[in-house]
Amino acid sequence: MNNNNQLQQSPSSSSSNAYPSSNPSDITSLSPPPPPPTFSSPSPPTRFPPPPLLRPNQVPTPSVKVPPNLLSPANNGIRTPMSSPAPHLSTPPGPPVFSSPLQPAAVPFRTSPATPQPLAAFSPASSLSLPTSSSPQFSDGAPGQLLHQMSDTAEDYNHVSEHSPNVLFTAHKVLKEKKVANIPSLGFGALVSAGQEVSPGPQIIQRDPHRCQNCGSYSNLYCNILLGSGQWQCVICRNLNTSGGEYIASSKEELRNLPELSSPSVEYVQTVNKRPGFIPVSDSRATGPIVLVIDECLDEVQLQHLQSSLHAFVDSLPPTTRLGIVLYGRAVSVYDFSEESTASADVLPGKESPSQESLKAMVYGSGIYLASIHASLPVAHSIFSSFRPYKLNLPETSRDRCLGAAVEVALALIQGPSAEISRGVVKRPGGNSRIIVCAGGPVTYGPGSVPHSFSHPNYLHMEKTAIKWMENLGHESHRQSTVIDVLCAGTCPVRVPILQSLAKASGGVLVLHDDFGEAFGVNLQRASARAAGSHGLLEIRCSDNIFVSQVIGPGEEADVDSSEAFRNDTALSIQMLSVEETQSFALCIESRSDIKSDFVYFQFVIQYSNAYQAEVSRVITVKLPTVDSVPKYLESVQDEVAAVLIAKKTLLRAKNFNDALDMRLTIDERVKDIATKFGQLPKSKLYQFPKELSLLPELLFHLRRGPLLGSIVGHEDERSVLRNLFLNASFDLSLRMVAPRCLMHREGGTFEELPAHDLAMQSDAAVVLDHGTDVFIWLGAELAAQEGKSAAALAACRTLAEELTELRFPAPRILAFKVTFLY
Repeated sequence: MNNNNQLQQSPSSSSSNAYPSSNPSDITSLSPPPPPPTFSSPSPPTRFPPPPLLRPNQVPTPSVKVPPNLLSPANNGIRTPMSSPAPHLSTPPGPPVFSSPLQPAAVPFRTSPATPQPLAAFSPASSLSLPTSSSPQFSDGAPGQLLHQMSDTAEDYNHVSEHSPNVLFTAHKVLKEKKVANIPSLGFGALVSAGQEVSPGPQIIQRDPHRCQNCGSYSNLYCNILLGSGQWQCVICRNLNTSGGEYIASSKEELRNLPELSSPSVEYVQTVNKRPGFIPVSDSRATGPIVLVIDECLDEVQLQHLQSSLHAFVDSLPPTTRLGIVLYGRAVSVYDFSEESTASADVLPGKESPSQESLKAMVYGSGIYLASIHASLPVAHSIFSSFRPYKLNLPETSRDRCLGAAVEVALALIQGPSAEISRGVVKRPGGNSRIIVCAGGPVTYGPGSVPHSFSHPNYLHMEKTAIKWMENLGHESHRQSTVIDVLCAGTCPVRVPILQSLAKASGGVLVLHDDFGEAFGVNLQRASARAAGSHGLLEIRCSDNIFVSQVIGPGEEADVDSSEAFRNDTALSIQMLSVEETQSFALCIESRSDIKSDFVYFQFVIQYSNAYQAEVSRVITVKLPTVDSVPKYLESVQDEVAAVLIAKKTLLRAKNFNDALDMRLTIDERVKDIATKFGQLPKSKLYQFPKELSLLPELLFHLRRGPLLGSIVGHEDERSVLRNLFLNASFDLSLRMVAPRCLMHREGGTFEELPAHDLAMQSDAAVVLDHGTDVFIWLGAELAAQEGKSAAALAACRTLAEELTELRFPAPRILAFKVTFLY
């Protein structure tokens, strides 16, 4: 996986297919009737109650496009600074309910070109939406025409299909003209949260899907159906396919009883486990084992904090979770849960990778190295209590730490004979296994290590070798369905590039903490519980010569050969390093040629094994209208989604602090270019920034001066982790990291949302500023002087901050203070 590459797809020629003649009176379309509201909201209408004030536990995260003088209406009742009619809500569909990132690195990569297979002169969406004097048609080389059965009520041309919260587009319309649509300064794209669970969830289908024999896409509610024969027409390549008689019906209303023909998002679930050697333990949620790999080179104060966090961690685990404990320093200690009276460990040397003989002797021995919490909780507590601080008088950076060898041992434990033996059948709980590293310093001993000092004459070469070794270890961990999270704490530099390569390649995350205290403990608990599935594959198909030009996210190009099954399957396939509820992929989308159709289609297929070991294929189909008018297109742009996509493309190039400074200048140039390309005044040589994009400049301003590109965060390790965390973060967390959300405390424990401007910092007010990875609570001087009132305000603000970030990973720091300026 190469961080310096970008996924690029070159245009290639399109082709058309021949279609058999059909009875023109039999075909119908399954597009749903247009929705009655004139706006799309991030949540159901019931989430916008009329009362203007809200208690702290009712404040959601906003994700709404509003005029610059108003605040985001998606506040579920948070009072806005002025009383006015509700603005026109042109918003991205539902912000993700999870606000945690998955893994700390963007993974742009190359793939083969994708060429949709268009059908000339046939546009099913346009015929459904526009009343015409003559029915649309296409020729199959034989006499006769295939016609649509028109709806009784003509649909509005501006109809936008019902969107899935898993997919957020930067605009709800697509420009027909290639030259304008591909202008890079604004661009068009989408954010895909592949593993995010939504409520209500998609409809479940427990049978094989109907797929296009030509391109491999799935049947969906936008397909045209020949009622008499049950044949359906693919929206991606316009090929006509058989349904085996399943779609034969007397009316389109009858077909709507089929989930895939009535909902834009469905899940095909196969419960038969096809993996040899794996038998589901039960129908309940299966959990993979967790192995803690703990740094033993800690000073006394650090160790005390770590022990408190570890005790709380094991108390929070489900009783059926299997736990392993490995300690590393100059050697690797593997704790044995069979010894209940005292902490006992087998010790392996850490200078080199453990031999197969030593690993086999350990895992096939009499010791119990992975034990269920319900049976071994007291033993785990006694092991943690037995830890002792580092005794030698050496600086933190000079202490020997053999993390590489320790992770190899942890992997051997997970793959060893740790399953339950019952009547000669080996049963292994499914789901991703997880290794959680608790590190207080760099890897300076054994495989994957670097010298203690940067002044070593061969340091750069040794660092490069260590990064490659750790990356290979991470890939091996991923092949074994094990995710490695690295949680670091303390003030000792941990050599981020080395640890990050290990976490990233396995599908895990690297997080830095100030100490091993509360925030570390919370992240320890959330890291162990956030997995959604494994063996993930994301496929993307686009109609009308549209293609994905770049991918940013926690994945790599998948080696999938579907040519034998489908003649012209040109889907972009992405192997997901892990399937998490909180990760997202950023897609840059372009056109190869001018679009002729009135609607275009995008289909996203997420295939993975869930925690119950069922094989899931989530199919999401999106239909967007196309327009010639640039103003109409700009009106449909979702400022927040567009800003996040721009930010991810920008941060991808900011590999160090100097690059980040250069990227700040590119933000300025981008704003100028958008004004030049989209803001020319009529009959004038003057330009202004498009009024339809009024929120975008402010969001980019926050990006330019905030921690992602600015100099607020001091150490380069911290900046690197923050940038890589952002590149894989969910939409909700990404937005907060770009532009903070400001909430002011009011009487009675309510909060009012205000613009994130200095003016909000009144001397008599308490303000909460949610910046994604940090939440700041600011008390004005006048309020702070009133002891009782300030204590109540601080308690309300802290409660709000905890509730806003309850599901966020990494858990942000919550800092309370009194300052003059927030930055």
